[in-house]
Amino acid sequence: MKRFALIALVALAACKEEQAAAPPPPVDLTEAALSYFCQMNVAEHGGPKGQIHLEGHPAPLFFAQVRDMLAYLASPERDAEITAIYVSDMGAAASWQTPGISNWVLADGAVFVVGANVAGGMGAPEVVPFADPEAAQSFVTRYGGAVLPLSDIPDTEVLGPVDLDLALETPA
Repeated sequence: MKRFALIALVALAACKEEQAAAPPPPVDLTEAALSYFCQMNVAEHGGPKGQIHLEGHPAPLFFAQVRDMLAYLASPERDAEITAIYVSDMGAAASWQTPGISNWVLADGAVFVVGANVAGGMGAPEVVPFADPEAAQSFVTRYGGAVLPLSDIPDTEVLGPVDLDLALETPA
């Protein structure tokens, strides 16, 4: 009987460990979502968005630009463990101005167009996420840049100064 109880305890612990490993689900973008850095309404700005879930926090941090979200990730000043990172799948977006409220994809499973000639929601050059690498490549054909996984995006793309005199496009 003791052996059975020990096996059940180990199985229960393994089950709890699996539950803890699953990321929290993404949160739909609402009119109430404010961008972490500027506290502006995220939904009022075009282009892709990001959300970061932190351990012990009931709501995610939202970002009006993926570039801003990546800058947050590169910052050493976080005070909680990250449990999930989601980005807008721009391949599923209705348009640049309407990036969607629920078309989130885990950032580590997405590909990103870096160095494209496009401005994000806050006017800075944007890093554009896609769930489908072929959709990302089509975007590159039109706007330039390179397709990279999250782990290969250089910090210089998101932490360097922004030249506001660039003639960046706003995709259709």
